[in-house]
Amino acid sequence: MRHLLPATLAMAAVVLASNILVQFRLGDWLTWGALTYPVAFLVTDVTNRLHGAAAARRIVIAGFIAGVACSLVAAGAGTTTLRIAAASGLAFMLGQMSDVAVFDALRHRRWWQAPFLSSLVGSALDTIIFFAVAFAIFLPADANTAWANEAVPLLGVGPMLPLWVSLGLADWGVKLALAAMALVPFRIIVARLLSDPLRN
Repeated sequence: MRHLLPATLAMAAVVLASNILVQFRLGDWLTWGALTYPVAFLVTDVTNRLHGAAAARRIVIAGFIAGVACSLVAAGAGTTTLRIAAASGLAFMLGQMSDVAVFDALRHRRWWQAPFLSSLVGSALDTIIFFAVAFAIFLPADANTAWANEAVPLLGVGPMLPLWVSLGLADWGVKLALAAMALVPFRIIVARLLSDPLRN
């Protein structure tokens, strides 16, 4: 289990940073947390490549526990609601676990396919679940989330839709861009660690 300590600490750091940075806006459609959260997929994918799917699932569970702790603190401090915290936790767990499963199914294909396609599927699921649960697709809007249902032009230029649709599309777009950019560190980290004689 000690060999998973770096990945566990990295995942906890990503989750903690994302929970803090999500409170700060980055333009009209994003928060700073949108730039840190996709790193969780990189941590999961590197772990999956180096140690297998079972180890990657353990890292996801560690991240989930860190996320729940952060969300409970934030809800207690009044910076989020239990509904948004629940949406975040559910989205994280299902998005990351789907990433692990897709990566494992594609692990023997070209080196970039497993990390990119698993991140694509995982981030799509993560985004859909979070925005659906947090902003009233399945539940009526409450006083703390009604703002997200205000009709605005899609990404500032399209048809009038609830604000959460623009937020979700922008969030997923960033996740896709960062999934593509993460292929470079993925390749470097995996190559370096697999060639390390101390690991063999």
